[in-house]
Order: sequence, then structure tokens, then C-alpha cells
Amino acid sequence: MARYGAVDVHYPARGGAVAALVVADDPAFGHVVEERTAVLADVEPYCPGALYLRELPAVLAVLATTAPVDLLVVDGYVTLDPDGTPGLGARAHARLGIPVVGVAKTAYRSATHAVPVLRGAASRPLLVTAAGTTAAAAADLVRAMAGPYRLPTALQRVDRLCREGHLPVRSR
Repeated sequence: MARYGAVDVHYPARGGAVAALVVADDPAFGHVVEERTAVLADVEPYCPGALYLRELPAVLAVLATTAPVDLLVVDGYVTLDPDGTPGLGARAHARLGIPVVGVAKTAYRSATHAVPVLRGAASRPLLVTAAGTTAAAAADLVRAMAGPYRLPTALQRVDRLCREGHLPVRSR
């Protein structure tokens, strides 16, 4: 059975990072089978254009708490420009060797290659990039993800989980 993961990271005011992972057994994330969180006490400082230095260790930490996933959806960009400058998603793809789909909520000035995806009644698109799969396939996956709103339910859920802080592991 294939496993699909969605991940996000939050940086609490007290410092460190909390990463959250939602795992589903379908690419639409209609049937979530697991939720995980991981807490890191220390993280790299924020550096524009190099967010992966801060975020990738947290993503890898939460992924290490469960069986491997076959595809990962990240909140952010896979590549930062049409030339393929790697962002968080490309770095995760290189480390994990699995397809990674990036879903960004805001435009990054150089990410003119991102595929705009409108969901629900939204007038502002999500911006989709990918590694290990085509941009068109990644955009189709994001369009088909569960939830009636602009942001798919799985990404809403990982955002909420990491903002709530360290929670016990939940498997469904």
C-alpha cells in the first residue's frame, strides 16, 4: 500500500521547531492513517532563500518517526526559479529519493515556473512545484486533494498540528 505524507514546520516563540506529518493511504489524502509531530530544541536562524537550512532537519525528524512515505507534499517551494535552484522540496527529494510536491501560498519573486492551482472558490492560486514528478502531475494531485477550500485539508491539518506543539503520536 502506498503512503502519502504532508508536512509542515512551525517555529514557536520559545524557540526551536515543531514539525507535523499527516500520512494518508490515498493521494487525495481522503483517508488519513497517521499523524506525527517532532520537536527540535535548536534550529538554524532564518535566512531568506535558504529556508531549507532551518526547515529540512525538522522535516527529516518527523519523517523518521514512522515508516517511509512514497510521496511528500511540503508547504513551500520545491525549486525557487525556472533554472531549478533548489528549495526545501528539492533538498527533501535529494535526501529521500521520493517525489516531492511543493504547495506555496504566496508568490516568491523568482518562482515564475510554479503552476498556479485554483481550488474551491478561491481567487488566489496555490503555486505548485515538484521534483520526481512532473509539474502538471503535481498540480493535478493538488487539485484533487481532499477539502473544499483553497488550502487542502491535509495541509491545514499539519499547520494546525505543528502550531499546537508537541502532541502524542496518533495512528488511525
